[in-house]
Amino acid sequence: MSAPESIRLLLADVDGTLVTQDKVLTEAAKSTVHDLHDARIAFAITSGRPPRGMAMLIAPLSLRTPIACFNGGVFVNPDLSVIESQMLDPATATQAVELILDHGLDAWVYTSNDWLVRDVNAPHVAQEAATVQFEPVVVASFTKSHLAHAAKIVGVSNDHPRVAACEKAAQGVLGERASAARSQPYYLDVTNPQANKGTVATTLAKLLKIRPSEIATIGDMPNDIVMFRKSGLSIAMGNASDEVKAQASATTDSNENDGFAKAVRRFVLAHVGARQS
Repeated sequence: MSAPESIRLLLADVDGTLVTQDKVLTEAAKSTVHDLHDARIAFAITSGRPPRGMAMLIAPLSLRTPIACFNGGVFVNPDLSVIESQMLDPATATQAVELILDHGLDAWVYTSNDWLVRDVNAPHVAQEAATVQFEPVVVASFTKSHLAHAAKIVGVSNDHPRVAACEKAAQGVLGERASAARSQPYYLDVTNPQANKGTVATTLAKLLKIRPSEIATIGDMPNDIVMFRKSGLSIAMGNASDEVKAQASATTDSNENDGFAKAVRRFVLAHVGARQS
């Protein structure tokens, strides 16, 4: 694999990539990001998480770039002030919830500020609360008011083939009115069509005044493939599926074995050092 001529930004997915399965930001990951800062390579993160669910990463990583939450549905500064947002069309949000429920998945709705669920004891609610570090608001049903301000809708199930089937159905039914892609084997994220990680890469290129070819991306899930295609160098985690690995320029170790840190040192920092020597 030949590295691009210049890397000026590393854009990283969070869950399954930057952090371990237990959502731990390792010392190796933190050290590597600080080495990127020292090498004058910008570092940015993107995730399906809401802004409040990214807050715990800002200080440890000394984040300086815009943060792309909800897969790009909301961009915030490191102080969490909103730069721009892309909400779902209310009719599309309503149809997405209906489709998810019809396929036997549970549904969550995220607005800019709140996370709405119908059952606090449903699968993955406790896990998500631990990840984003705030509790959901329990509602009897999702009202027109909720869906008029939906930044992201999530389909949830431990039946992974069912989630994959729902993803294909959502892409077919919703078409260009939404972006529908799995962020985890058990999560299907539905967002505004402009809220996808490919758009995150191109938006950051504009904001930072760099070329997309000067961006390196790293991720592990199908929703990361679109940002792979918008960057000069793409790296798939070792825990990624073969589908995702086939779309990347390179592959690293898993997130349980510091694959993020290893990838940055091997494919980004080593290349910079070689060019400066």
